Amino acid sequence: MPLPSAEHHHIVFLQGEVLQIPQFTLPAPFTYSQTVHPWTSAPEVAERISDASIIVLSAVRVDAVALSPEVSPHLKLIVIVASGFDCIDLEACRKRGIAVSNCPAANIEAVSEHAIGMYFAARRKLLDMHLATRAGSWKEKGLLMFDYLDKDGTPPLTCQDEVAGIIGNGSVGKRIAMLAGNLGMQVLISDRKTSNAADSSRVPFDSVIKQSTVLFIAVPLNESTRNFISTPEFESMSSHAILVNVSRGGTIDEDALVQALRERRISGAATDVFKEEPAGPGTSPLLAEDVADLNIIATPHLAWLSQKTLINYAAKLKLAVEEWCTGQPVNVVT
Repeated sequence: MPLPSAEHHHIVFLQGEVLQIPQFTLPAPFTYSQTVHPWTSAPEVAERISDASIIVLSAVRVDAVALSPEVSPHLKLIVIVASGFDCIDLEACRKRGIAVSNCPAANIEAVSEHAIGMYFAARRKLLDMHLATRAGSWKEKGLLMFDYLDKDGTPPLTCQDEVAGIIGNGSVGKRIAMLAGNLGMQVLISDRKTSNAADSSRVPFDSVIKQSTVLFIAVPLNESTRNFISTPEFESMSSHAILVNVSRGGTIDEDALVQALRERRISGAATDVFKEEPAGPGTSPLLAEDVADLNIIATPHLAWLSQKTLINYAAKLKLAVEEWCTGQPVNVVT
């Protein structure tokens, strides 16, 4: 296998088993070879990218050590087959002039529909009802209605009674807002947490936190959004509030969320993402054994999963590599 050169690229796929890998058509005089690893853990990254000029990944962490000239001397382009890019040390890439591209807006439909599904699961306690019914509790008790009333003894809200707060007004946030509105919810689009700008289409962050009965989180993870929903926000929320997170786990203070649920400050939570992933009982308080009685719906960062998403990802990956080779890179994040 030839090493990368001015006219030859070696593309290394770090998580090939979750991708539809396209056939690239590079402009002359460029050629390419490729190595496909089905899956790569963070400790394996450095060794696997040592002879790559282009790497393709979905979520694995690539740190400053892996991005050093000593470890990845040929590296010129990183394509993230996802919207988020917090797994890459962007500063290290800037210092070396390594281009980083992502694949935005590929999973809009899947993620937004997953968010709405998680809302219904949490609001209606569908999983608990399913398990109780399967276990024979309905036959045994005759009536399970009182097991599924809210903490104040009232039945769950219907969509027409919901106030949906949308935190994040990107492509996913906009589609969630559309779906929520079509279901009959009153929709509030939040302004940024710290903003002095006047925008008549948005509602101040604090007002959205207080007024919403269902709060959808759809923001990227950066320093301004890390743990930006924490104890003060939970203390301000409606006691009927359901929190739905389909963005990044680090945006929510997980310990504060568990505490809010224990103290019944809010009604429930649903999350597809966790601060540390892959997540399990030993890594996240949201999955610990002692929270089994709380109204928490959890899925394993698969809100994006759909046929359409995979097709979109393949097309955007192909475009990112080919356009970069022409000197006209797309979706560049640094």
